[in-house]
Amino acid sequence: MHTKNVLVIGSTCVDVILRIDHLPRTEENLHPESQRFAIGGCAYNVANILGRARVPITFVTPVGERGVFGGFVRRQLDALGFADPVYLPDAENGCCYCFVEKSGERTFMSIHGAEYTFDPSWMAPYAKNRYAYGYVCGLEVEERTGGQLVHYLEDAPVDTLLYAPGPRGMRVPPEWTDRLFSLHPMLHLNAGEARALSGCDSLDDAMRALHARTGSPVIATLGAEGARCLDARGLYTVPGVRVQTVVDTIGAGDAHAGATLLGLCRGLSLPDAVALANRVCAKVVQTDGSTLSDEDFASLGLV
Repeated sequence: MHTKNVLVIGSTCVDVILRIDHLPRTEENLHPESQRFAIGGCAYNVANILGRARVPITFVTPVGERGVFGGFVRRQLDALGFADPVYLPDAENGCCYCFVEKSGERTFMSIHGAEYTFDPSWMAPYAKNRYAYGYVCGLEVEERTGGQLVHYLEDAPVDTLLYAPGPRGMRVPPEWTDRLFSLHPMLHLNAGEARALSGCDSLDDAMRALHARTGSPVIATLGAEGARCLDARGLYTVPGVRVQTVVDTIGAGDAHAGATLLGLCRGLSLPDAVALANRVCAKVVQTDGSTLSDEDFASLGLV
């Protein structure tokens, strides 16, 4: 099977997963059902799908070695065969507090550390590489070093960039968004993010507005309904996979982005790549945390 190289730049953090009955109200005293640490981060979740599927990737992820979370992240990344961590001994790594309600829906509160920063010097070892696809998330672009990341991407050896603005995409400085959009990236976001980023009330209008700015495909995930896509074929929906029980939705959108890239790397059309991503996403929401088991990974035919 023919595969293509992918460059993934971004965060690996600790997900502190707290299972609760409901989100607390002011002055309320809750007793969480459980708490655990898990490896996470948008870029890690994307790279995990690609790397475990044996797609040739370069995964550049900064790790702050100070503090509570850096050691956990380092141990997890050292066990992987596809990560290219940049260890920063004088910086702290952050975490994401994931509040998971009985419905399986999650609410995030993130403390950003070194994992969301960028330094172009980190890319020097890969200067001679050429990548068919690249991935970057809006959370990194929003940070103080986001301008350096945008500047790097403007001349990066990447044929097609997939940009996931994320839920805070509106907080990215407009100039940086304009410069990213001028690179003609594929956009991967959910319906609410598409409407917020475009300023349109209708999802289809939002996708058309975003497509007009990038000139490239737009993918908007719809949960159990699948995903809405806009490319040269026009607007269409790729049906989703319904599940009986949602354990949690942590990392589902990231896994969808990673699986879409996986399908494209394997030569699938965009509709077929998104159909694969819908199947992967359905497995992820039935999983505790963002990382699929080896058994689920194999059952999806990803290896």
